[in-house]
Amino acid sequence: MGGWRTIMAGMPTLESSRHSKLPSRIRLIGYRGTGKSAVAQALALRLGWDWVDADVELELRAGKSIAQIFSDDGEPAFRDLENAILAELAARERTVLATGGGVVMRAGNCKLLRDRAAVVWLKARPETILNRLSNDWTTVSRRPNLTTGGLDEIREMLDNRTPLYRECADFAVDTDEKTVAEVAGEILDQLPAPATDVDL
Repeated sequence: MGGWRTIMAGMPTLESSRHSKLPSRIRLIGYRGTGKSAVAQALALRLGWDWVDADVELELRAGKSIAQIFSDDGEPAFRDLENAILAELAARERTVLATGGGVVMRAGNCKLLRDRAAVVWLKARPETILNRLSNDWTTVSRRPNLTTGGLDEIREMLDNRTPLYRECADFAVDTDEKTVAEVAGEILDQLPAPATDVDL
C-alpha cells in the first residue's frame, strides 16, 4: 500500500468555474486507516485549497501524541480537546479537514462538521483497515493500540460507529483497492451544491 499515501505531483487541478459550485469546506470522516489524511491532501491539491489533519493539530497543541493523551489524561479529556480544536478548524474556509476516527462519538460534533460544509465518509473493509494500520508506523507510535485484538476489535468499533458516520455524512466513498487519486476524483464527482447551516 505504499502508493496509498503518495500524492502525485502531476494531479490535475479543477477549473475555476467548478470552484464556484463547490461548498467552501470539505470534511472527511471515517475510521482510522481509511485514508482521510492522504485524501485530504489530494483534494486540497486538486482544489488549490488548504488542508489540515485534526489529529496532528491536536497533538501539536497538547505537546504529546494521542496515545500519550489517552494514557495520561484518559479518553474524556482527549474528546474535550478534540471538540475544542474541531470548533476552531471547522470555521476555516477553502479547507479540507481530515478528522479523527472517533470525532463522531461526541454529541454536537456532527453539527460542527456539517455547518456550511460537505461531509464525506471514507469507508474500507475491516481487513483493509487492519492491513493499512499494520503497515503504518504512525499508527504504532501515535495512536492508542487495538486492545482486544485485530479484526474483532475493528469490526466491533465499526459496528458502533457506522450509524454515526452515516448520520453525519452527505455521502460515502469506499477506499478499498483504490488509489488516493481515484478516491479524490470520486469525491469531487459527488460533491453537492454549497451547503447551508444544518439544524440537527
